[in-house]
This record gives sequence, structure tokens and C-alpha cells, in this order.
Amino acid sequence: MKHGLLTAMTWNIHGGLGPDGRHDLARILALVRRADPDILALQEVDSRPLRGGEHPLALFKRALGHHGIAAATITTPDGDYGQVLLSRWPVSKTEVHDISVPGREPRRAIAAVVNAPAGKLFVVAAHLGLAFAERRRQCRQMAKLSHQSQLTTVMLGDFNDWLWPGSVQKVLARAFPGRTHHRTFPAWLPLFKLDRIYCRPARALVRSRIDPDGRTVSDHLPVIAEIDLAPSDPQRAGSQ
Repeated sequence: MKHGLLTAMTWNIHGGLGPDGRHDLARILALVRRADPDILALQEVDSRPLRGGEHPLALFKRALGHHGIAAATITTPDGDYGQVLLSRWPVSKTEVHDISVPGREPRRAIAAVVNAPAGKLFVVAAHLGLAFAERRRQCRQMAKLSHQSQLTTVMLGDFNDWLWPGSVQKVLARAFPGRTHHRTFPAWLPLFKLDRIYCRPARALVRSRIDPDGRTVSDHLPVIAEIDLAPSDPQRAGSQ
């Protein structure tokens, strides 16, 4: 991190299963290392194909030297499936919130305070549902959660929002005026802006990008953003 900036990254890794049918977490890890994020949110993290081997969270924590939190939505005798949030620095006030809607697939949101050298950051990582009303309800829950902190706040993940104005953008627009706008799905021909990074205040989002090489190892492209923990110049706001 330089001059109060940190790098945040979100990526739906499709369980580690690439378009070639290979389950290979090493390819995921190699792309993550290249981005070198300070904060990393991964969705569709699946330990079941490893058949009792090292859990993906443990693998990423060991390989990156990061602190991590897991939120499983499906647990079976073979392992679990869900999402993880990793941070280069220690985290505090960690909570996993159940944002599931009855009758729909279980969903979770991970909330934590990241204790970076330049200051504290409130982070919420999530993977939302597939139905319009479901996502709208989940976003209301997360917006309410985010208002509990006065820190610079980042919300990131796979929001599954297909259209504009969609359920996610409409609910979160006021709470998170800074947001990325990249097309990330399907990775081989990106049409939809499913994966996003939201910020408050807006000028905390300095710039953002996608990594097109993600198409070789997942069905989503990763989104990477630079976040300013002490934004002061409105001219620096926005994404590229």
C-alpha cells in the first residue's frame, strides 16, 4: 500500500473449475498473486472436490500470508461451499450474517474491520441471490449493516444483478455512491456487470479495472480497485 492507498479485489472463482473442466486452485492463486490485493473477496469457494485436502481458505491464507474468514452456505460430509474474505492485515469485529431468503439458496455476508497501517476500513463481502426481490431484500440488509460504521466502507462481491436499474444498484446508490462498472460475466464474452466494488465515500474509489486473463480459469472476471483510506480531493474520484 502506498500513500494511504490499498487494493481490493473480488472474484467468483467458480469453485476453482476452469472452462477446460480442470479443477485447479493453483491457477486461481497465480492470478491473485499477480494482482497482489490487500483485501480479497472470493465467491463460490468449494472444498468438496479436494476430498479432505487443505481447505481453500487455509491454502490462500498460507500462500498469501493473509488473515481470513470463511462463510459456508452449504456443508456436506465431503466439505463446504461458500465464500471467503482475506486481508493482508489483522481484522477485528468479524461477523458472518445470514442474509438468506426463505425458499431460496442460503446466502451469507461477511463483515469485518480491516486494521490497515493507514487506518481502519469497514468491509462487507457478499454473494447475492438470483431473484430480483431476493437481491433487493439482501441489499437492504447490507445497507443497514454498513450504516453501523462511520469508517470508509467497501462492499464487494458477486451481486448477480443483470439489469440497470437493478435491485442492487437502486438500493445501494445512496449508501454507496462510488462503484465500479465493469462487465464481468460470462468471462469469455463479458456482457453483465455482476461483480462490483462499492465505496463510501465516493471519492475513496480511485480507479478500477478487470483482469481479462480470468477467463482462462473461471466463468467470471475479477474486479480490482484502488481504495483511498483518507480521500480529500474530489477530483480523484471515479473508476477507469
